[in-house]
Amino acid sequence: MFHGTTVIAVKKDGRVAIAGDGQVTLGQNIVMKNQARKVRTLHNGEVLAGFAGSVADAITLFDKFEEQLKAASGNLTRSVIEVAKEWRTDRVLRKLEALLLVADREKIYLVSGNGEIIEPDDDVAAIGSGGPYALAAARALMKHSQLGSREVAEESLLVAASICVYTNTNITVEELR
Repeated sequence: MFHGTTVIAVKKDGRVAIAGDGQVTLGQNIVMKNQARKVRTLHNGEVLAGFAGSVADAITLFDKFEEQLKAASGNLTRSVIEVAKEWRTDRVLRKLEALLLVADREKIYLVSGNGEIIEPDDDVAAIGSGGPYALAAARALMKHSQLGSREVAEESLLVAASICVYTNTNITVEELR
């Protein structure tokens, strides 16, 4: 479990959004930063990515993932498989402590250093210490509201922030239409 972050991906009605809170926590009891940016667009704005875990490790993984996206001409599935294989087998990379949440207009994947590649059944995935709260909120909103992907992601993070001390309300959202 990674403390200090919540990132969620939501796909609905042909749009996908990834949102992340801005809190950076040192250890388990010190808030070091409130406005960190944990989500970004990659591959000419065609892919979204967010991370939970060590910032330096996540930046390394973003770079590796972007290399794989270029090599696979933007094929998300192929890129995820290749980065997971490299992450699991490379001596240095396998020590990285982070999770990635990536999406394009068609798919969402959660990727870990253990070689796990998870595509959610219900077009919603979340990572980080507030991930379970945001995930539950997003599932309820998807089922019982007319909100779009961006709004579901934002509202879900607000719910998580009201419960999880490692999640704040400084939310960054990236969306593909």
